[in-house]
Amino acid sequence: MKKIFFLIAVILLILAGCGQEKKETNKENTQNKENEEVTLKVASLIPPMTDVLELVKPILAEQSINLEIVVLSDNVQPNSALAAKEVDANFFQHVPFMEQFNRNNGSELVPVVPIYFANYGVYSKQYNSMDELPEGAAVAIANDVSNIDRSLALLAQNDVIKLKEKTGPYYTIADIIENPKNYQFKEVDLLMLARMYDDADAVFMYPAYAAPLGLTPKSDALLTEGTENDFAITLIARKDNVDSEPIQKLAEAMTSPEVREFFEKNYEETAIPAF
Repeated sequence: MKKIFFLIAVILLILAGCGQEKKETNKENTQNKENEEVTLKVASLIPPMTDVLELVKPILAEQSINLEIVVLSDNVQPNSALAAKEVDANFFQHVPFMEQFNRNNGSELVPVVPIYFANYGVYSKQYNSMDELPEGAAVAIANDVSNIDRSLALLAQNDVIKLKEKTGPYYTIADIIENPKNYQFKEVDLLMLARMYDDADAVFMYPAYAAPLGLTPKSDALLTEGTENDFAITLIARKDNVDSEPIQKLAEAMTSPEVREFFEKNYEETAIPAF
């Protein structure tokens, strides 16, 4: 009988040891999984967008997220790459531009968080105010519908032109009902606007494209937009990954005090924090 009890005790000890070993193995596997590095690909275009991503890269690395910045050459590729799941997010556009892409492509891109307002404005090499622009002046604007809408709205808000009541998502040239100086609107690719500075009488530009020409909104723009609008440059993801932990950690890093301080120190009047 004593032998039987002894054997039972030995068996129980062996089983308990196996259970503890299994528990420790599971714990170790969980810890390894938590520490496993995740690569997050984000498409972007130019500074300060790329600057912000570089700034938050080490912050994310501390959380086992390897931020891979994919710099593309035009304003179509970042959305196409995101929709095709070639990247996990992008950072280059405002929400109306994203919505236009969704409508045209049947995609499900979604905003994550607004990051900054790019102080949109009108610039002229020859004239110091909109009043100085001559009859029939050539005014260059971006050729995508969301930025046509934005440009026309800015002119209308400053009583340069008058638009009829908006019935669709965007204003178009056809919505101009009063154009006292008969301005001639030249629609060109967004990335080509800076090149129009020498040729057109006035050009709509983002500060990122005006800066290489030595222009700033405060000192040189004939009109500026400010921050009371829906055009903040926004971190964009897809419907299927927007709530994922890496995307949310990226959003948290991009709206950190470090990023706010970076904007205020380096882009005081051209990139205004939207958070």
